Amino acid sequence: MAQARIAVIGAGLMGHGIAQVFALAGHDVTIYDSVKASLDSAKARIRANLKDLGDDESVVERVTPVRDLAQAVRAADYVVEAVLEDLAVKQKLFVDIEEHVRPDTILASNTSVIPITKIMQGLQKRERALGTHWWNPPYLVPLVEVIETQWTAPETVAFTMQLHAAAGKQPAHVKKDVPGFIGNRLQHALWREAIALVENGICDAVTVDAVIKAAFGRRLAVLGPLENADMVGTDLTLAIHKTVLPDIDSRPAPSPYLEKLVKDGKLGFKSGEGFRKWTPEQQQTLRARVLRHLKTARAGDG
Repeated sequence: MAQARIAVIGAGLMGHGIAQVFALAGHDVTIYDSVKASLDSAKARIRANLKDLGDDESVVERVTPVRDLAQAVRAADYVVEAVLEDLAVKQKLFVDIEEHVRPDTILASNTSVIPITKIMQGLQKRERALGTHWWNPPYLVPLVEVIETQWTAPETVAFTMQLHAAAGKQPAHVKKDVPGFIGNRLQHALWREAIALVENGICDAVTVDAVIKAAFGRRLAVLGPLENADMVGTDLTLAIHKTVLPDIDSRPAPSPYLEKLVKDGKLGFKSGEGFRKWTPEQQQTLRARVLRHLKTARAGDG
């Protein structure tokens, strides 16, 4: 794909990683953040990532930190926002961005669950706006969900899909703007039942995670659920569903068990206890294990 001018708004955990991916793909990137410390450290963090992954560290020079929002987006062909998950903040930001970009500049919001329609409803040219949900860390997880709204023009979707594919990502077209898109709807459907199993005394949290990691989790990277259903047969899948689905948790609200954990201050890693207790050493070990796994998978993707 031809070189594009990319503007990344937000230099935090996601923003600097997105900038890194586009710079590595040969694009010139401006990056903006209202927090001076985040902006000032963005290039150093990108360089450290590149070094850790064995990538060309010199590509960091394609990333230019800019302290003024208007300057950051003025010449951009494509703007992606990666600020905190706050609807009002994102809405105001895009109204501000639209004042300073060309009429044909594509505007994308990186969000995990907020409907893109709500974020972009205040724009004058809503046909050039869409969502892109990157997964963390963005330079290691290949998927990017590309979410169109009722207003998004087909050419906006096509350009965005091509831009990300050419950068080595795996874009997935989300044709309807629904909360959670595809990935998080699937992930949290699993989490809901995992919590229900613990809540109902069927097993403890350690066992839930062990069963997933030692069983179907081993296959998920190469065998999706619908591929698996076709492999075993839709007739068998239907028979299993008739027995299992009536007993699976289907409450349209969060689990009271989860709500009590939060009420009691059991917030997971940040408090040292959630569904189970975590020492600082255990937290670091798990984070390192996940990172090693993702690096190995990236190397395998080659």
